[in-house]
Amino acid sequence: MKGIVSYDALETIRNTNEWLGATTRAFASYPTFALIPNPMFRVLSAWGSVVERSFSRMVVKPDWEIPPIAGEDGQDHIVYVEPELRRPFGDLVRFRVARRNPMPRKVLLVAPMSGHYATLLRSTVTSLLPDCDVYVTDWHNARDIPVSKGKFDIEDYTGYLVDFIRHLGPDTNVIAVCQPAPLALAATAILAEEDPKSQPRALILIGGPVDPDAAATEVTDFGNRLTMGQLEHLAIQSVGFKYAGAGRMVYPGLAQLTSFIAMNAETHVKAFADKVLADARGEGSESDKHNRFYDEYLAVMDMTAEFYLSTVERIFKNLEIAENRFTVHGKQVDIGKISDVAIMTVEGAEDDISAPGQCVAALKLCTGVPAAKKVQHLEEGAGHYGIFAGKSWRLNIRPLVLDFIDENMGRPHRRRAGLRPIDSGKDGTGPGGPADTHKMAI
Repeated sequence: MKGIVSYDALETIRNTNEWLGATTRAFASYPTFALIPNPMFRVLSAWGSVVERSFSRMVVKPDWEIPPIAGEDGQDHIVYVEPELRRPFGDLVRFRVARRNPMPRKVLLVAPMSGHYATLLRSTVTSLLPDCDVYVTDWHNARDIPVSKGKFDIEDYTGYLVDFIRHLGPDTNVIAVCQPAPLALAATAILAEEDPKSQPRALILIGGPVDPDAAATEVTDFGNRLTMGQLEHLAIQSVGFKYAGAGRMVYPGLAQLTSFIAMNAETHVKAFADKVLADARGEGSESDKHNRFYDEYLAVMDMTAEFYLSTVERIFKNLEIAENRFTVHGKQVDIGKISDVAIMTVEGAEDDISAPGQCVAALKLCTGVPAAKKVQHLEEGAGHYGIFAGKSWRLNIRPLVLDFIDENMGRPHRRRAGLRPIDSGKDGTGPGGPADTHKMAI
């Protein structure tokens, strides 16, 4: 009951702030006030509008809104978002481009389950669609999943990835972004041992915590400062009465959002103050940069308690993936069994979530993969978001990823600066290996 009370308290705070914003906007926009030559009313109206929009976005799943793809025939091809496989905790979604033949490249984007919806990868999907058939793991909000559907932890997550990759077939190229990188590695290892014909052709890991201890960040330090009992007491709540998942234990999206904002509070305060003043001057717009970013950033989802806690305990605290000790349903997952899959890692030099060294550790674990099929890229000047959705992704990383996929499909390509094979033995620690990431030619 305590968990439900605190969960509903968060929802009440959100709902009240949304109401205050709407009320302030309506009051300050009263036509008679236009006769008073005081900018206060414009500022109040703008403040109310920004507050109302911000708090209302927190409980709404954003639409994909993928723009049409320009075809070689000069026509625009509409993109349809269609479920390929439906599961209680997440679907495999296909982006079908109307009137277009299947593309040679097939890509599965594994979206993170870390507080935001899969639509966080909207720009990544949009950038890949002209050149690839794209599928995405679309995880569901835990508050909307009835307790009767059972649990969902990192072992279940890994099982979903195994099923999705097996369904798409061996020509699939998997791109795992951030949190799912270690679990995508584990899923590939399971297929390598149990169903080699279903292995993906290439596995690209972007900014993921394969070995969180390789480079400490505020995220990893937080997990190590608290015991699991403390973390469960502080973070876990029970879904409130207004949602289908009432009674399910979760790490609430609103609690996560509070943590996200606190990490860069000064930056967010300035961004909102600038937006209010811009709207008051009549310089803001519905689709300006602020709204585009925060409509996505503020849209948060709940994670099941067992997924959140098992991620912290097994990936961050016990380092089960980093030390190749991960088990699924009691069976050891040996990452060294991967031998026929090309592995690429991408890191951002300024990443404060998964710092350089955490993701490239995957190459050392893949002892069965030939050195020629293991490559890495360190993007100078790029933060966490930039390596999969920002300028660095569009200009530098995306071309490298497509070239890597083409190389392992036997298609014509050109090796670009910044992408270099591992020139070492099986341990991956020689020149160009994980211990030498900063010597890359960017």
